Order: sequence, then structure tokens, then C-alpha cells
Amino acid sequence: MIFPEHCKYIGRASTKPCGDRVYALSRYLLRDTPEGLELIEIAFDPFQKTVMKDISRSCVLASPQEIFIYPEKVQLNDRTRLVRLALESGYRCTVFTGLEENMTFVLDPDMSGFLTVHVYDVIPPRPTISASIMELERIGYFGDQSILFDHHVRDISQITADVFPCRAAGYKRTLDADPMMGGERVAGCLTAVQLYTECYGNNFELVNICPLDQIREEPFIARCCRAEREGTGTWNGKFGAIVHWGAGPAKIAWSVNEVVRQWRNR
Repeated sequence: MIFPEHCKYIGRASTKPCGDRVYALSRYLLRDTPEGLELIEIAFDPFQKTVMKDISRSCVLASPQEIFIYPEKVQLNDRTRLVRLALESGYRCTVFTGLEENMTFVLDPDMSGFLTVHVYDVIPPRPTISASIMELERIGYFGDQSILFDHHVRDISQITADVFPCRAAGYKRTLDADPMMGGERVAGCLTAVQLYTECYGNNFELVNICPLDQIREEPFIARCCRAEREGTGTWNGKFGAIVHWGAGPAKIAWSVNEVVRQWRNR
């Protein structure tokens, strides 16, 4: 796969204001031909100290028949999405136009080198980690990481239980607002166990809803309400990052980057 790391390396060769010379940063040209765009790789004389350079070597990487021009403007920094779209096109090369009219391409798309990070979260209410990661992906925050996310989001409203953790999720009977009578089936975690036991004793049945209880794959990032568990490391034999329940996008993004860095250094 060829996917330039930045759009500044791609030039659009539609006119020749400086003859056959090309801007110094260009490494690839999308050149107009009577049949359509073709993709060319170029090289310069490294000793030519000018902004506009003479081409010393060129070769055609994709012909017009092998190129698909994606019809909508896209976020060029969302590199994972662009590779997916290129695969879906069915062509060897897909050309994209960015939101600011910059252009890039994916030639011979291949996802085999991408790392999958597993995301463990719950609903309701909002799955903070999962939703934040999707938002960060859309703005291209993880664009240079070559990573995929596999979201494992458990819907705890589907659990058969008498009591749920808190009113924030819209439940009618919750540990934070209602007195317990004993014998309840409680959807909760270690914090719920401690709260119930300290206030009412141990006459209850727990259904564990902690995202850490879902972890089956690595590397992972998971949400938990226990501040002492926060950080990167191994949980039940799987490597990843645990992020506190109330973490913001900056902390979530840092945790993902740190997990990826440490995993690739292992």
C-alpha cells in the first residue's frame, strides 16, 4: 500500500505555469490526461536548491482505468476511514479531496498492518470512552497511528435486575437514591458491593456490570469507576489501559496513544 503521510507530498498537474518543473515538496503527481487522472511518482536532483525543481525520474503508478475519484470531501487526517473507503471502491487507487481542497490517494489499500484496539464500555447513559474515541476518529486525531477500534459496548438495561447503579441512567430503582430491603438482584460492580454491604448487609445477588469484566482481547481500553485501577498494565492477563468513569477526551486520547506505544514496543 502507498498512502502518503501528508497531502503536501501530492501535486495536481493540470497546468504548467513553470513548464515541467514541480514544487519541491511534491513526491507524487495526479496528472490530467484525456482518459482521466493518472498517478505518477517523481524524483528530483537532490542538489538542485530551488523551490521549483526539474524532474529527474518519473513512473506511472496507476492509470486512469485503475483510479476512482471519491465523490465527497473527506477528513484527510482520518486515515483509517480512507483506507476502508479505498477498499470498498474496488479500484487499485482511490483519490480523495479534503475539506480544504487538498488531495491525497490510497494505492493498493491493505488493512493488514493496522492494530486493533478493543474498547470496553457500557450503556446507558452515554458510553463515554467509546463515544469519545469515535468523535476523535472523525476529526482525524488518531490518523497517523494506523489503528482500528473494535467497540464492545454492553447494554446494561437489558439485564434482569431489581436495582441499578444510579438515576443518571434513567432507572427507576437505584442504589444511589432508594433504600434496600434485602434480597435484591443488583446490577453493579465492586463499588455497588461495598455500598450495599456497608449500608444494608450482604443479603443480595450481584450481576457484575463492570466493563473490566468484559475484557477478552488485547490491547484494550476500558472504563471503570475505581480510580485506583486507572493506568496502563495487565488485567486478567490482557494488556491495555483502564480509564476512570469521568475521564475527558484528552485523557482518553492519551490513554489510547500510550497503549499503542507500549504494545508496539513490547
